[in-house]
Amino acid sequence: MEDGNRRRRTATHNMDEFSGDGCGGPQAWNAFAESFSEVQTVLDRNQKLIQQANENHQSRLPDNMKKNVAIIQELNGNITKVASIYSDLSANFSGSVRQQQPAGGGGKGSCKRGSSNGRGN
Repeated sequence: MEDGNRRRRTATHNMDEFSGDGCGGPQAWNAFAESFSEVQTVLDRNQKLIQQANENHQSRLPDNMKKNVAIIQELNGNITKVASIYSDLSANFSGSVRQQQPAGGGGKGSCKRGSSNGRGN
């Protein structure tokens, strides 16, 4: 669990780098951080389920093999949940970027990471 907590802190720290730069504001980035945290929680659960399924399989006991059916079903549901969260994140992020684009188009929004944009600015 220590590793999962470290990943969550890192994700939140990275989101803080973008706050206040005109890319949707802190609320939008907090929503992204919460989604990433939710994904990490599901992935941590999947890791435990996979370990349990491996132990059950190695035991070769009929009851444990039957338990793997439920474990695999939960894993499948969790993978669907993660895909859905990422899909929502993608749509929300795309919408945020579109809102930040100037009216004239040009294809570049005002969302920048830090001050380095490749032109020395």
